Amino acid sequence: MFAKLESIGLFGIDSYMIEIEADVSGGLVAFDIVGLPDTAVKESRDRVRAAIKNCGYKFPTGRITVNLAPADKKKEGSVYDLPILIAILKASGQLVADTSDSVFVGEVSLDGRVRAVGGVLAMAITALQNGIKKLFVPLENAAEGAVIEGIEVYGVETIGDLISHLKGDTQIPVTVYSPFNDDISDTPLDFKEVKGQVTAKKALEVAAAGGHNILLIGPPGAGKSMLAKRLPTILPEMTFEESIETTKIHSVAGILDKNRPIVITRPFRSPHHTVSTPGLTGGGTIPKPGEISLAHNGVLFLDELPEFKREVMEALRQPLEDGTVTVSRVSGSVTYPSSITFVAAMNPCPCGFYGHPTKACTCSSNMVHKYLNKISGPMLDRLDIHVEVPPVDFQSLNANAATESSAEIREHVNNARKIQVERYKGTGITCNARLTPAMLKKYCVMTDEANEYLRRSFDELGLSARAYDRILKVARTVADLKASEKIEKAHIFSAIRFRSLDRKYWGE
Repeated sequence: MFAKLESIGLFGIDSYMIEIEADVSGGLVAFDIVGLPDTAVKESRDRVRAAIKNCGYKFPTGRITVNLAPADKKKEGSVYDLPILIAILKASGQLVADTSDSVFVGEVSLDGRVRAVGGVLAMAITALQNGIKKLFVPLENAAEGAVIEGIEVYGVETIGDLISHLKGDTQIPVTVYSPFNDDISDTPLDFKEVKGQVTAKKALEVAAAGGHNILLIGPPGAGKSMLAKRLPTILPEMTFEESIETTKIHSVAGILDKNRPIVITRPFRSPHHTVSTPGLTGGGTIPKPGEISLAHNGVLFLDELPEFKREVMEALRQPLEDGTVTVSRVSGSVTYPSSITFVAAMNPCPCGFYGHPTKACTCSSNMVHKYLNKISGPMLDRLDIHVEVPPVDFQSLNANAATESSAEIREHVNNARKIQVERYKGTGITCNARLTPAMLKKYCVMTDEANEYLRRSFDELGLSARAYDRILKVARTVADLKASEKIEKAHIFSAIRFRSLDRKYWGE
């Protein structure tokens, strides 16, 4: 006998419909799965066989052939266990049910329980786009799938529950997800805890308001990591579309919080300096997202930047420029989004005290030069803001003066972003950092005084064309924070000040 039902496969963060075809016939006992299955899919044979027997059903004798169509796409993972099991029960006549409007995904355990899988949000979107009315997923994934309106999502705990539901004996309730909530998380981190560092905090506010990448340079203990970790608390609230896109990536990677089926706070990723290039950009036989994509719509923080391998740092250049990262393998190419705010922190020398006002640096000039030159010129050019984080003096640490909280700074950032959203409506641009060179002249209009000041600074500092573009973008953000439509001389001055450290350290 023959049976067919629908499932969904994953490739990258995208999913596609899969037909599960099962044929049970006489002949020599065999159980074959075809359609380019990987090892995990082939192992479904043993899991499905044991689950059918342990749930009180008879595993059919004879020749069983399961085809995963289309057969020219590589299938991976354990998501096909559940549809394969149901297809075999239907093909062997032990289950009679109409499944034409349903999709099944899930891993089955040997005792018949249904275990969680990754990528359910992407699968729910694909199911809806293909006119599917019912989606049967593991119970742990049900709330994730229910985020998508327009499709009935059923959380399956055991095989017995699912079969009873399909027969009409009992009903699995449709999972209902509460409306999207864009409140910030209950993080204990707050900018008001940072003492001193007025310039660095202002630079981070500008970075958040315009989506700019930033480099923090300073001695150990100055507060670079403390500042970077608080950047997500001042970034603008996530939109529903951003939340869905970020959740898809985290779901595929298998790191989605079970207690929070949708990502509502901007991610903060801080990989160790021993991370590999595939770990950062993504990789694997069928590519999985790396740290760059896991930080999508959030912050990627690389502490002690010169300690990262040169090839790892250089792998960042293209994603920072394009906002996407493409991973190519034999099985195909996958493009992951990587719209991130990149924050890098570093010491000015190996010992960390080069230029320190009170502590002597123990490094030779050659050691300092070698250390700084681990950061390439093209990499520096892609960092819009360079800011020094000096050591904090006792007076600043001991002061009781109130400083701006994250909520207050975030209000400034939101106001600036609203101006940008309105300005770039219909262009596909979301913030100043994403402006293309062709758009600079239209949207970065300067006063005559500002234009003359930038011209003189360009000649005196020997700026590159990319640095010129970056300065204009940062100046546009500074102007937005001041609610100024035209870029004035003071805004250019601030932008250039945030680009001067490469001359101080790398220019010597």
